[in-house]
Amino acid sequence: MVYVFLADGFEEIEAVTTIDILRRAELDVRIAGVGGRLVRGAHGITVCADAQVEELDTGGVQMIVLPGGMPGTLHLERSESVSRMIDYAAENGVWIAAICAAPSILGHKGLLHGRKAVCYPGFEEQLAGAAVTGRMVETDGPYITANGPGAAVEFALELVARLTSRERAQKLRASL
Repeated sequence: MVYVFLADGFEEIEAVTTIDILRRAELDVRIAGVGGRLVRGAHGITVCADAQVEELDTGGVQMIVLPGGMPGTLHLERSESVSRMIDYAAENGVWIAAICAAPSILGHKGLLHGRKAVCYPGFEEQLAGAAVTGRMVETDGPYITANGPGAAVEFALELVARLTSRERAQKLRASL
């Protein structure tokens, strides 16, 4: 199971592209709404989540995904339920993927210390102790980070590669 967390103000390209590509890869994806099932993006697109974040359990979770956007990233970080899920994932070797401003959440929790990571330009200081690279997408240990909306397809394909195989991700890339 892959949980994609959405809070009001999320970046639509990052969220919808990732959800779409993960589902094309036939992965079990649940959209988790923070603050309700109807979640409005930063550019006015409303998405109906599959569940509210408080309804989720950790059984079978393979990955959690944190799209960026403002103020969506701030709402994700303020959610106790999202924070608990991040802590669970970090303690149990579950993949954690964050794009755009959302890697700042991982930085504030100290999870990126000593790891390679990327984020939206201007948020580098928030990645406490990380080695910030210039790549679009960076994977280090169980953490996958990406730099923004323009990296959404590459980010999603990296998630597919890590959850399935590089071959499957390459076949999916060719189909896009």
